[in-house]
Amino acid sequence: MEYLVLSYSWIVAAHLIFVIFWMAGLFMLPRYLVYHQEALAAARADEAALWVTREAKLRHIILTPAMIVVWVLGFTLATVGHHWSEGWLHLKLLFVLGLTGYHGWMVGYARKLAANRPTLTGKQLRLLNEVPGLATAVIVVLVIVKPF
Repeated sequence: MEYLVLSYSWIVAAHLIFVIFWMAGLFMLPRYLVYHQEALAAARADEAALWVTREAKLRHIILTPAMIVVWVLGFTLATVGHHWSEGWLHLKLLFVLGLTGYHGWMVGYARKLAANRPTLTGKQLRLLNEVPGLATAVIVVLVIVKPF
C-alpha cells in the first residue's frame, strides 16, 4: 500500500489518460453509428459492413479496455486517497456508472445495427452523442471543486 501512496500522482495521471481514451471512444462510437445507420438507410451494404468492422475495432481496442482501466485506477485512487466517505466521490461514481451504462447501451445498439435492426433516428443518435460531454463536465467539476 505504501508504494501506491508514493505513486499517487502517477496513478492520477494514468487515470486521466485512460479517461481521455474512454471519452474519445464514447464520442466516436455514436458518430460511427450515425454513419452506419445512414449507410443502411441508403442500402449501401458494403459500407455498412465496413462500419460494423470499425465499430468492433473501436470497442475492442480502445473503448472497453479504457473503461476497465478507468474503473480499476479510480477505485485505486479512492482507496489510496481515502476518498470513500466524501460526497463528491459518491456523485462522481453515479455519473461514471451512468457513462458505463451508456457505453453498454451503445455497444448493444451497435450490435442491433450489425443485425440491420435500427430503432433510432440519426437525429436521436446525434443527440445521444452529447451525453458523455455533459457527464464529463459534471465529473470534472466534482473532482476539481469538490463541492461537498
